[in-house]
Amino acid sequence: MNQLYGACCGPWPNYGEYTVYQPLVYDNGTAQYQDNIIQYTPGLASNWTVSPDQTTWTFQLRQNVHFSDGRPFNAYQAWMEEYGFYYLSANSSGWWDGGMTIFNMSNVRFGPATIALINQSDLIHPSQSALSVMMNSSWPIYVTGPYTIVFHLGGPFVWFPGTLLAFCGLMFDAQYVLDHGGFGTPTSINTLFNQNPIPGSGPYVVTQWQENSLIKFTQDQNYWALSLPPSTFVQQPYMDPGHAKNVIIQYKPDDISRYTDLSNGASQFSDIGPSDWNLVTANPHFSYVKGPAGGPQSFMMTINTRIFPTNITLVRQAIVHAINDSDIAQKAFAGQITPFVGPEYPLWSQFYDLGNFTPYSYNLTLAKQDLVAAHYNSSLPITLKIVSDCIMCTSTAEVIQSDLAQIGITVNIEVLTSSALYAPLGSFSTDIANAQQIGQLALEDGGPSYAPYGVTPYDYWVAFVSNQSAYPNWAIYYNPIVQKCVNSFTQTANISYIQSLCRSAQAQVYSDAPYYWIGISRLWVPTGGSTVYNRNVISGFLLDPIGGGQSSIPIFNTVTFA
Repeated sequence: MNQLYGACCGPWPNYGEYTVYQPLVYDNGTAQYQDNIIQYTPGLASNWTVSPDQTTWTFQLRQNVHFSDGRPFNAYQAWMEEYGFYYLSANSSGWWDGGMTIFNMSNVRFGPATIALINQSDLIHPSQSALSVMMNSSWPIYVTGPYTIVFHLGGPFVWFPGTLLAFCGLMFDAQYVLDHGGFGTPTSINTLFNQNPIPGSGPYVVTQWQENSLIKFTQDQNYWALSLPPSTFVQQPYMDPGHAKNVIIQYKPDDISRYTDLSNGASQFSDIGPSDWNLVTANPHFSYVKGPAGGPQSFMMTINTRIFPTNITLVRQAIVHAINDSDIAQKAFAGQITPFVGPEYPLWSQFYDLGNFTPYSYNLTLAKQDLVAAHYNSSLPITLKIVSDCIMCTSTAEVIQSDLAQIGITVNIEVLTSSALYAPLGSFSTDIANAQQIGQLALEDGGPSYAPYGVTPYDYWVAFVSNQSAYPNWAIYYNPIVQKCVNSFTQTANISYIQSLCRSAQAQVYSDAPYYWIGISRLWVPTGGSTVYNRNVISGFLLDPIGGGQSSIPIFNTVTFA
């Protein structure tokens, strides 16, 4: 429940997304998956303007908004939160949304001394000395008044509002943080808020929690938006006050108990995994969340480009042609997965598969020819790492193990805890140093799907095929042709020029095969199942508009009942 982890890895699943913590910007949410048109819409920012060169974004914030503790929301609060995240990133140049180097931070000197200066007054009535820091326009983020905050980018980035839907865009009471021990340090984030949530401005507050058992949310009777006309919530349903006084999220680790609770009415939603999916499809009263064919929730296998033998391009090509994607789809995903050509996902049609490549074909003859051409003696086994307690991961790994055996490659599956799996991963440079410990093959994130940090076409490029990734680039892949594409997203507003660079990059990635792109999941839960509900009880709801990047549960203040 600690929102400070938005500085590095995100509190996931973020059950408070939009219900406790509201963003500066929304998008058109579920509608984007119906018509593939993405629109950024006002959130706690009522409107914004951008300079002609697409580098300076000025956001006007809503007035008369307060957090659940009664403290007002303003531009000073937002400013403090953003620089607090920057500080917790160890003042990284790529601190924004998973590695985006969109700000020039060279003039910024932010740390304990600045925090102490701000603390001499507060963020509601800051002193003149505090204001002089917050209004310093030589820093990339600055305020010009109590309800105006400016983001000056290092280069044009036309999708900037899409980075404010989550993580750095979800607003919390930064003064509460300062009053309760502060942000912590880059190496030790303040853990007080793990079980003492920072107040947000949303329609619900956390009123009870028990680790590995439950979290209880209760409607805030003083929710600031209650004074708005009902038509507001028709236009922006994510701001709805909610239709249930209390919401309890229970932790139940096995499918059968969750399915039983759903069946007898003890719960209204349940995440059901692939092992019991037949129970869901056989029940005429149950419906489940189905993601879009072109949506962002993707599964992939990383192929380490830095250690033998997967550092040989022909070996990587042999691997991707030896895997039977249809077999994986049926055995691990109940057929609910769509092949794709990464790194972009199809929703961003302007930048998806610009070379019109087809997904890697299952072709054992070609795979064997590649191994011969590589002069590779396949007697040495290679490793495939997955995370524990993930049935979908195990099923996928076993298919890959069997398939690669047909071309003479022995695969040893290593099942690790999440912490053990992530232990050797870090920045691009440290990943190179730890390449041997990372291993030859891994299911991205150990197996659960990846979803973006924000709603921009830049996310997957910078995360998976860039040396700037703050999210682990598991394949440790870099190519200068590809990097030109990655960099162009934040250097120009000329879409045609970006497309030209990314067309060349797409061909390079496809040929280099640093990933086997398993597919875009049609099921919503990252471990291969989906959120199931009784349609006789539930009539509608909205989901995380980032496509599972923040949370896989319904946004519960939007749930309506039959």
